[in-house]
Order: sequence, then C-alpha cells, then structure tokens
Amino acid sequence: MPNVDNMYAVILAGGSGERFWPMSTTRRPKQFLAIPSGKPLICEAVERIEKLIPPKQVFIITRADLVGMVHKVLPDFPGENIVGEPCGRDTAAAIALGAALVKSRNEKAAFCVLTSDHLIGRRKIFLRTLRDCFRLALSSDCLITIGIKPATPSTGFGYIEAGQKVTRGGKTAFSLVKRFVEKPDLPTARKYMRSGRFYWNSGMFVWSVPTLEAVIRRHRPQLLGLMDKIRACGTARNNATSRTRRPKSFDEILKREYAKLEKISVDYAIMEKAGNIIMAGCDFAWDDVGSWAALENHCEKDSNGNVVVGGGEVYDAMDNIAVAEDGMIALVGVRDLVVVRSGAATLVCAKDKAQEIKHLVARMKKMDKYRGLV
Repeated sequence: MPNVDNMYAVILAGGSGERFWPMSTTRRPKQFLAIPSGKPLICEAVERIEKLIPPKQVFIITRADLVGMVHKVLPDFPGENIVGEPCGRDTAAAIALGAALVKSRNEKAAFCVLTSDHLIGRRKIFLRTLRDCFRLALSSDCLITIGIKPATPSTGFGYIEAGQKVTRGGKTAFSLVKRFVEKPDLPTARKYMRSGRFYWNSGMFVWSVPTLEAVIRRHRPQLLGLMDKIRACGTARNNATSRTRRPKSFDEILKREYAKLEKISVDYAIMEKAGNIIMAGCDFAWDDVGSWAALENHCEKDSNGNVVVGGGEVYDAMDNIAVAEDGMIALVGVRDLVVVRSGAATLVCAKDKAQEIKHLVARMKKMDKYRGLV
C-alpha cells in the first residue's frame, strides 16, 4: 500500500452538461443532478475515494460561479480545497492548476485526476485499481491513463489502443499505450471491440507531480507560469481558515494567468505527445452518462422497456425515458422518446437524437427570451 500522505486527488467539476438539459443548466450543471442514485454526482465522486484518499488531500476544480453550490452539496468538505476557475480553459489548464495545488502541499506526491459527473460501479475494484496506479506512479516516471474494457462497441467514447504488457505487480493489468483514437463510427468501434486491444478512454489519470511537471515543461511550457505562480502563493491559501475568503493574491494571480492560456484538452496538449504513457486496463463498471439515453443502463425498466423517474405514468408505450423533476409526465401510444420536465421547461426528443440536445441548447443560449432556462 502506498503511503497515504503521498496520495492526492483532483476532481474536475466544471462544464455545463448541455446534453442533460432542461434539468442541467449553466447555473446547475450535470454534476449536481441526483440521477440515477438520488445523490448528486459530485457527492458520489468524493465519497467513492474516501477509503483511499482523505478529503483534506482532495481538490475540486470547478467554475468560479459554482464554488458556492459545491459548498452547499458538500458542507463538510474542506472549503479551502474547492477552487473556482475564473474562465474555462479545458482540462489541460485545470489539471495544471490541480498539480500546482498538490505541489504546494507535497512536492513528491502523486495524484489522480477524476471527474465529478461519471458513474462508477464495483467500487472495490475501482479503489484497487487506483491503489495499484499510485504505487506505479510513485515508483516510476510514467503517466498512467485508465482505460475501460468496452462493454459495447460505443461510438460515444474515444479509445486507447494497448500495446505490450507491462508487469508491475498487483492485480491491475498494465500495458504500454500504442495510440489514442477519436470517437469511431460503428463499424470501426465493432472492429476495435473484436480485437481486444482497444479500451474506452475514461479521462482518468494518475501521475506524480515531478513526472507531470517534466512533461508539461517539454510539451506545454505555457502552463508553467500558472503552476509556478499558484504554487508560490499556495502556502498562504493553505493557511486560509474561512470557507469563503481567499488570499487576494491567489484570486488575482489565477485570473491573470488563466486569461493567458489557450483552451485545450490534456489529451491534445500532453497525452498524445508524451512517450512515457502506461494504461491501466480496467473492467469496473464505468459510464460518463453522456446523454439522457444513458439512463437506460442505470435505471429500472418496466415490462415494456420504459424508464420513469419521478412522477410519471405510461399506457401502451414502449422503450421511452421519462424524467419529471416536478409535476408528472403521461405517455400514451409512443415509443423511443425522451421526455423531461423541469421547472418551466419541457424536453421531448427522439431517443436516438439525445446527443444532439447540446446543439439546441447552444442555439437557445443566443436568444434573450430563453435567458434563465439554459
């Protein structure tokens, strides 16, 4: 078991969750929804690692305007460990910020990068995988990405092609990463699955602070200014006792340095360029719950394949998803629909078009008449 003092976590909790409109909005994105477990996804993300990493060694990186909401749903979480980005710069910047915060506490630590809006089952296997990854990260100079053994030939995820096996002890299967590939079409996804060499790209990582910093210095040196300056004022921030007040220098530096950064994902900025990447091949249950249609995999269905969450009745209807946050939904004689009622907004769409809701939301955001609804 690695020394727990050297194990940290950075949970990414930004984003807007547009594909879960109308329940998910700019003011209340997906990670705050309590579907399907009845508990906000961000709370589940913190709770599932508590047996491995204490909350005092977990940082949550969110949007500046969501810090108060994170405090509200996680009232016992260390307030000084919740950090709001002044503007969105994608995952490379958020992870660099997390690395600087971890380094301000422990320069030799390793940390995992997790997300606040995914569902993960078989928790014991998940924690065992993280433990094995930490052991490897603390004893080598590799970057570890977590790949999920595909359950279906999904076209909604990027993939990782695994290369030569790496023997590192423990029960987790490690392999060299041969390449990352974008979301495939269905025939290609089926080919990937048949080969047995491809895994879903989960967007979860484990690495040591020194290893990540060296890779950033080589492939994305623009991030070093942010990291150096955040770490420099990290001690003052770590000593802050108030949940709401922050050292002024920290907020000013964060705002100034973020404005300089390019918006880019960690995959493009680092992972597709670095050569020292190892994949942990995992078979715990995982889903990024990318659209309303994904609820079929996590909620009970009636005898006709309908999923009903909240108040709802169906008659002579098949294979629908109905979610009512308030009031009720009644379905008669329809099939393969997603119907969601939330406040003043109602969504009705074909189930196979659920991924396209984000395009509708993007259009509505440009219209003043929908202000407050998206």
